[in-house]
This record gives sequence, C-alpha cells and structure tokens, in this order.
Amino acid sequence: MTRRLAVLSAVPLLLMLAGCGAVEEAAGNAASDAASKVATAAADEVTKQICVVVQDGVVGVEDKKVLAGLVSAANAAGVPAEITTPLQQIADAGDQVPAESVQALKDACAP
Repeated sequence: MTRRLAVLSAVPLLLMLAGCGAVEEAAGNAASDAASKVATAAADEVTKQICVVVQDGVVGVEDKKVLAGLVSAANAAGVPAEITTPLQQIADAGDQVPAESVQALKDACAP
C-alpha cells in the first residue's frame, strides 16, 4: 500500500516535469522565431536602403559612399548574394562605378 502511494504521489511530479520541458521547448521556439523575424527585418531594411539608392540606375560619388557604407550591414544582416555581390563590386570600384554592377543591383531590387 505504501509503495502504491509513493508511485501515485510521483505521478504529478512527473507530469509537472514533462510540462516544464514542453514550456521550455515552446519558449525556445518562440525566442528562435523572434530572432528570425528580427534578422529578416534587418535584411529587409538594409535591402530597402540599397534599392532606394540604385532605383534610378545612376550611382554618383555620394551614392557610392552610401552604398559602400552599407556593405558590412548587408553582410551582417544576411542580405542575399544577388545584392551583396554587386554592392561589394561598387564599393571596391575606383572612380568609375561599374555599370553592370549597378544594373545587377537594380535588377535584384526589382519587384
């Protein structure tokens, strides 16, 4: 009889521990989802800033400085290579901004 009581009293504890594991997993999933949404929002914002600069297809000296300043942010935010590659080419270019890189960015920004 005492053994049965001991087993029965352990059942709520086991259920509580199982529930805690489920809560912990749900919290971990929620945190992961939130981090993913923040990363996506950051990538979207950096992409938007890049696309605004190249939307007219003309990149002047000041535009080149702005784009060069966005390279590290784009890489850190996980912006796709179709944008970061021509962005890096523009940043690395000397006085002459490569027209094909500007066009590649403009194409990547097109809806």
